[in-house]
Amino acid sequence: MNKTSYIADSLGLAVRGIEATLKLLGEGATIPFISRYRKEATGSLDEVQIFNIEQLGKQFDELEHRKETIRDTISEAGKLTDELARRIDETMSMSELEDIYLPYKPKRRTRATVARENGLEPLARMIMSRGLRQRPDDIARRYVNNNVPDTEAALAGARDIIAEWVSESANARRTVRQLFERQAVIETKLSKDHADDTRYTDYHSYSGPLRRCPSHRYLAIRRAEAEGVLKVALNIDADMAIDRLDRIFTSNVSHLAADTVGIAVADSYKRLIKPSIENETAAEAKERADKAAIEVFADNLRQLLMAAPLGHKRVMGIDPGFRTGCKVVCLDSGGNLLHHDVIYPTPPRSDIDGAARRVRELAKRYNIEAIAVGNGTASRETERFLSGIRWESTAPTVYVVNEAGASVYSASELARREFPDEDVTVRGAVSIARRLVDPMAELVKIDPKAIGVGQYQHDVDQTALKASLDNTVTCCVNAVGVNLNTASPQLLAYVSGIGPKLAEAIVDYRSANGEFKSRAQLLEVPRLGNKAYTQAAGFLRIPSAANPLDNTAVHPERYRLVDRMAREAGCTVAELIASPDKRRAIDLNRYVSDSVGLPTLRDIMSELARPGRDPRGEAANMQFDDTINDITDLRPGMKLPGIVNNITAFGAFVDLGIHHSGLLHLSQISDRYIAHPGEALKLGQHVTVTVLDVDLDRKRISLTLKNR
Repeated sequence: MNKTSYIADSLGLAVRGIEATLKLLGEGATIPFISRYRKEATGSLDEVQIFNIEQLGKQFDELEHRKETIRDTISEAGKLTDELARRIDETMSMSELEDIYLPYKPKRRTRATVARENGLEPLARMIMSRGLRQRPDDIARRYVNNNVPDTEAALAGARDIIAEWVSESANARRTVRQLFERQAVIETKLSKDHADDTRYTDYHSYSGPLRRCPSHRYLAIRRAEAEGVLKVALNIDADMAIDRLDRIFTSNVSHLAADTVGIAVADSYKRLIKPSIENETAAEAKERADKAAIEVFADNLRQLLMAAPLGHKRVMGIDPGFRTGCKVVCLDSGGNLLHHDVIYPTPPRSDIDGAARRVRELAKRYNIEAIAVGNGTASRETERFLSGIRWESTAPTVYVVNEAGASVYSASELARREFPDEDVTVRGAVSIARRLVDPMAELVKIDPKAIGVGQYQHDVDQTALKASLDNTVTCCVNAVGVNLNTASPQLLAYVSGIGPKLAEAIVDYRSANGEFKSRAQLLEVPRLGNKAYTQAAGFLRIPSAANPLDNTAVHPERYRLVDRMAREAGCTVAELIASPDKRRAIDLNRYVSDSVGLPTLRDIMSELARPGRDPRGEAANMQFDDTINDITDLRPGMKLPGIVNNITAFGAFVDLGIHHSGLLHLSQISDRYIAHPGEALKLGQHVTVTVLDVDLDRKRISLTLKNR
């Protein structure tokens, strides 16, 4: 099986599209570029499909590399036969490949090794021989020596060798592996050293089928095991496993040796095969759980990044607090810091009049159009204070902003470079304000793991998590497009084909030469060549460009085609953009060629209809219930407005405007069956929930969306 068929079997995609995608990836094309501008070649594969093709391609390469290493190792030992080489070549499973290699793998010193050193391997071979005509204990007497004191010791050594042979049998391992896949039960019990531990109470004594164990439950159990709280085991019906192995290994031996071989088989299962397959099964279950958790994290991150921006407005950002006060910053429409201050409208000072006077003064001085309030400590108190201010004219709209990760940014090297003369509190307030203006532009400055929209992100495979999240950020940034003249280096770095170094070079060029007048001017940036330009140009926007196509997702390689459309329609490109009638009159089939198909032509027409559009929509304000200030104010049956602030495999968390979020369990989200919360809810969605239960001791709030 070659790489293309391997991927096609795994993903169920057309071979032609996979081949084209692999070729483009091999040439250095990025996932967003391939997805957007090479639809004819790939059959319109999306970013997720292309990412999966890329990951499976790497997986295939790793498998092939491992095969080569194993072949070379066995060949150097002089044991590579044509049949063995064929088995290695045909294997498409890493676990089965390792099973094949196991008998030839260099071993540490084992009980079987000692038995061989004592000269007992011939005895083991005789016992396993179909033509055996004597009882094993009669033959074993011949092998008694200085290191083997008696017949029983000789038989025990021979059984150790047989047990190792059994454990190295690919057939035996496959048999037990299949039983684990179908039957494995995960069992947990509280560790004696943590008898009084109140964490993970749901799993202090738990048992259930592994294949039905949800990813979040498995990751929680494994975290508890790593912390020493739980003892965890995977078990199957041992008698059934041994019986099946018996049938494999006793069917071809003399009836005289059946009992001896049976003892060796049982020992092999309990001492060698079960621990090995149990670890392997646990690792595979962890991999599946990781994949599910990473998919949830990536989907949440995608929704957060694609949250609607307020746009370039003059914004006041407030990072609420009690004892240390509320940090206030004022930004211009470009997100630049104009002023910072501290007010004390909350306890213990409760200087409401003084704080209100200061907020009014700052809002008037800097023409503030909106106020962003962080949703952390003292958020509700600060929001209530702002709603009580008497304004001389129209009051700025107040928005509550998710501040997760703002503290990470404020202490980062990037924040220190951006605001070298300000402390972390000011930087954090700036981050909160900028998140309202453009969530994506600000969030790309923060490690996605610090944003707080995943589950068990520190427990999953970190390499796989980083690859998935980096791809998610890249795809989101390119789906929206980036203003070439205002974007930060951090945002530009995620544009297809650019990266951190070219992003810095673009910003340096912009600082030295002023705003870019056209996309083509990018080629004047040092070290930015034709290849990077081709990958990046379509995702960069220049609103003020002379060529209106420079503010669209139409790629420069299609400018001549659009010019031709306009010319044949008897107008300019700008007039074509402005006239729906002229666009509707165009017969796209006339422009189909070997390099351009209908998918690309339809994308072009869509861009001409809405040039420079932002697909994220408009920011919406949220009003929480003013009567709810703390978890103690909640009662079952209350109906409350809230915002979905995290989605996991088992449910969604809802911000009710208080310190603790409530849980919408999967079973309480919809009156119809749903397999995942994401089928009914989106991050940032405004919902009206009903309180089911409030556990004050555990600080847990249970909610429902069902009609009751």
